[in-house]
Amino acid sequence: MGQEISADHFHKRDFDHFERALAEETALLAEWFETSRFSSESPRIGLELEAWLLDPSLRPAPCNDLFLERLNHPMVVPELACFNVEINSAPQSISDRPFSRLEEGVSETWRQGEAVARSMERSLSMIGTLPTLVESDLTLDNMSRMQRYHALNEQVMRMRKGAPLQFRVEGREQLHLDHQDVMMEAATTSLQIHLQVPLSQSVDAFNHAVRASAAMVALCANAPYLFGQALWEDSRIPIFEQAVNVDRLSHRLGKGRVGFGRGYADQSLFEFFRENREHYPVMLPMAQSQPIERLAHLMLHNGTIWRWNRPLIGFDPQGVPHLRIEHRVASAGPTLLDVVANTAFFTGLVMGMLDQPQRAAEELSFSEAKNNFYRAARYGLDSAILWSGGREVYLKELMLQELIPLARVGMEHLGLPASEWQPWLELIEKRVMRGQNGSRWQQRWVAQHGVSMEGLMAAYLERQQSGVPVHEWSLSV
Repeated sequence: MGQEISADHFHKRDFDHFERALAEETALLAEWFETSRFSSESPRIGLELEAWLLDPSLRPAPCNDLFLERLNHPMVVPELACFNVEINSAPQSISDRPFSRLEEGVSETWRQGEAVARSMERSLSMIGTLPTLVESDLTLDNMSRMQRYHALNEQVMRMRKGAPLQFRVEGREQLHLDHQDVMMEAATTSLQIHLQVPLSQSVDAFNHAVRASAAMVALCANAPYLFGQALWEDSRIPIFEQAVNVDRLSHRLGKGRVGFGRGYADQSLFEFFRENREHYPVMLPMAQSQPIERLAHLMLHNGTIWRWNRPLIGFDPQGVPHLRIEHRVASAGPTLLDVVANTAFFTGLVMGMLDQPQRAAEELSFSEAKNNFYRAARYGLDSAILWSGGREVYLKELMLQELIPLARVGMEHLGLPASEWQPWLELIEKRVMRGQNGSRWQQRWVAQHGVSMEGLMAAYLERQQSGVPVHEWSLSV
C-alpha cells in the first residue's frame, strides 16, 4: 500500500531536510546489510490487485471515496484515480497452505467489494487497461483525494518545467499523444506479487525474478487496447513508463523512474537503495516523524521509483526488518483464479531457479533479460526470446518444456503437498497450451464481433463474474 503524506506543496528546505534524513537512513541500511540484521524466516507471499469501478455503461465510475467508506475494509485502499482501488492480501507463509489461504482471503474481500459496488449500481472489474476508457477520463478532476497523488503530479510537472508528458507507442496501431498531467498512469492496473525471502537468498531471488519477467508479462498480458487503439499485448508497460517520465528529453523505455532497471543485484539488494539516493532526485520530500530505525524517508523515496522488479524493506510485528521482492510486471485479472495461479507460478519458478547451481547472470545477461521483457510485453506468448546458452526459443515452448516443469520442482522443494500447488500450475499450463490469456481473448473477441469496446467490456465482465479462468472463456456473445 502506498504511503500517504500530509502536504502537497514543498519548499527548498523540505528537500534539504529530506535528503539529510535519506542519507542517514541509507547509511543505517548499509549497516544492517553488513551485519545481516534481516529476518531469516522462510519465504512469505502476498499480492496487491488493482481494480476498476464501472458505471452501468461500463465506463469508469469516479466514486472510490463512497465505495471505500461503505466497504470499510482495511485492506482496500484508493489508487491514483477515483475510479480505481487496490485490494491487498494478508502475507502468507509459504509453508502453510499459502495459495489456498491467499485465494480464500482475496476472494472474500472481492466478494464484499462486489456487493458494495452492486448496492451503488456499480461494478468491480480487474483488467490491465480498460477498453471503454477515453482520454477525457484522465483529468485531475478524477484524481483521488490522497495528497501523495496531487504532490506527485506537482513534482513531475515541476521536474518537466511544465512540458506535457509525451506518449509514443508503436504497436499493431500507433498511439501518439501529449497529456498535461500524470493521470495516464491510471490507465494501467496491475497485479503486484510480493515475495519475502531471507537475506541469504535475496540477491539470487531478485535476479531470478528479473530473468522470469519476460515469461510473466506474456503469460499475464491483459492490456491490448487503449483509447480504441490496438497496441502491445501488454500496453501497460510502455504507457506506465512514460506516465511519470520526469526527463522531457528522453522517451527511451527503461531509462526513467519507471523501468526495467540498470542491472542485476551483485552483492546485496542494498545496491538499489544506494542507487536510489545517488541517481534519482527526491520527488516527495515530506518529513517523516518516525525514528530513524523505521527508514520512513528511504521507503517513501523508494516508492517513487517504479522498477518492474522492486526491492522493498518491511518489518515484522516484532520490528525485525525483512526483504521483499515486488514483482510488478503482471496485468490485473482476468479472474481471481488466474491471479492466484499467476502468483503460484511466479513463486514456484523463482524457487525452482534458486535450486539451480547457476546464477541468473551466468544463464542470461541483464541486457538479454531486458530485451526479452520488452519483446514479450509487445508480442506476448508468441515471442521469440533468448535463453540460457544464447539460444533463441519461442516463449510458449520454453514455458511448456522448461519453466512450468521448473516451477513444479520449486514447489516440491518447498515441501508443499501437490494438492496445494498442482491445480494452479495445471491452470497455467492450460492457458499456455491454448494460447489464451486476457489479451489474446480480447483480440479474438474483437476479430469475431468487431471493434466495439463497450461490447468487448460487457462480454469480458460477464465472463469475469462467472469465475471461470480465462483459458476457458468462449467467444460467443
